[in-house]
Amino acid sequence: MLTQLTVSNYAIAERVELQFSKGMTALTGETGAGKSIVLDALGLAMGGRADAGAVRHGAKRADITATFDVSTIPEASQWLEQHELDDETDCILRRVISKDGRSRAYINGQPCPLAHLKELGGLLMDIHSQHQHQSLLRKDTHRKLLDEFAGVENLAAETRDAWKAWQQTRQRLTERQQNAEESEAKLQLLRYQVEELDRLALEADEQAELEQEQAQLSQADAVLHSSHQAALLCTEDETSASDMVRQALQQLEQLPVDVPALADTIQMLNDAQIQISEAGDNLRRFVEDYEADPARLAEVEERLSAIYQMARKHRITPEELPDLHQRLTAELAELDGGAGSLEQLEAELDTLRADYDQLATRLSDARQQAAVELDQRIAEELAQLSMPSVQFVTHLSRHSEEPAAHGMEEIEFLVSANPGQPARSLAKVASGGELSRISLAIQVVVAQTSTTPTLVFDEVDVGIGGGTAEVVGRLLRTLGNNGQVLCVTHLPQVAAQCHQHLFVSKFTDKDATFSKIETLDDQGRISEVARMLGGVDMTEQTIAHAREMFSKGQATRH
Repeated sequence: MLTQLTVSNYAIAERVELQFSKGMTALTGETGAGKSIVLDALGLAMGGRADAGAVRHGAKRADITATFDVSTIPEASQWLEQHELDDETDCILRRVISKDGRSRAYINGQPCPLAHLKELGGLLMDIHSQHQHQSLLRKDTHRKLLDEFAGVENLAAETRDAWKAWQQTRQRLTERQQNAEESEAKLQLLRYQVEELDRLALEADEQAELEQEQAQLSQADAVLHSSHQAALLCTEDETSASDMVRQALQQLEQLPVDVPALADTIQMLNDAQIQISEAGDNLRRFVEDYEADPARLAEVEERLSAIYQMARKHRITPEELPDLHQRLTAELAELDGGAGSLEQLEAELDTLRADYDQLATRLSDARQQAAVELDQRIAEELAQLSMPSVQFVTHLSRHSEEPAAHGMEEIEFLVSANPGQPARSLAKVASGGELSRISLAIQVVVAQTSTTPTLVFDEVDVGIGGGTAEVVGRLLRTLGNNGQVLCVTHLPQVAAQCHQHLFVSKFTDKDATFSKIETLDDQGRISEVARMLGGVDMTEQTIAHAREMFSKGQATRH
């Protein structure tokens, strides 16, 4: 919802600061007073086209700031968060236009491209003007409004997601088909590499174990010789360790006296003699049982050679071969009959297309049913707006068999301005005033479901009067009850029914013209309605009529 608009040095407005609230706000004033300043400024704040003529004469730049409360607008909040521009519940759009025609755009104080201002502005406000581009002329708006009216936004989102999944898979399949020759060569290489690694069948830690075994087998003679010599030194030689320990014990045992301090030493020598004897026995058994195995050595060396050769072939270390084997096997499975194979992708594509068709068919059926009700409801509102001969048609046309993100059909609002004439697009048939009233009728019908929080109508009452004008006012007030509506009007029947009334006037001071906008209280509103009824000279009857119209308008219920 728009909460504040600040305009500096724009057109004939030197400084305007307006506060807005929920409901219907009317802007009135004499012709040429500057009522369009507010709407034009809002258009610029939302990314509209600017030129140097927008800057007030004598000023260096025009500055326009529009503040919105986005706490109840999830689409806008998500957009701000995605672009890292979120700032609690407020959203501030700013546009600065230099006198040379250049302009800068800001969102929540951060510089941004003008396209971002337009994109975000479209989520915050919709301007229905006779002179500006209107969202009502866009087919995507027609589809959005119909889906909201039908209550199928979630189904439309599911259909869009199904289309994306189908599109992504189709792209993968197309790429595989286009690179089929290259893929086949890669597939053959992978098969050969995996088969080689399968034959090698290298187990974890096998290489380290083989290298350790090779080291032992290759030094078998040296091990046998050293073990034999060690056995001799332990027990079998005249100068063996066992004999020398025995001699040491004899020396201590022949001491002339008992020496308690040597008791532990004697015990240690006894233990050492036993340990040396056992070690000698073990060495003799080892030497007797040990046999060199040249055949096993050749087998181990051949196995290690195969491992080293495979590692050199793939330019990796032998330790990395198991991981390579696992990775290439998975890649082969992906390309050869797995999720990435042509057959698998084709089957997946068929499944995704069936899912899309099912969702899109449900969406089409819901749209067809809602279109009939929407046309009927809008026709009722158009009749109240003195347009009973205008036929409104929500046209659904099936496009090609190629799936589309938004479903199976194009949706367009058509009108026939005169009986017997075929319905044509709004842009080709409706005039500015008619288009505004058609917009009003549509918005009234979809107000309960539309997600656009602020609607702006510029001179929606052109060419009407009397009872129809009162109906227009009632419809605008109804829209205001459900959201926020801003309208420029020349009709007292409309102005009398607004929730907030802004009066625009201009004055001259020292050869300079200024525009002034003020918020009217109840008495001021009655006086303005009287002016709109009777012109400059207001009689008591005119004021009484204005007071009655104002009281009736404030009690309006649609």
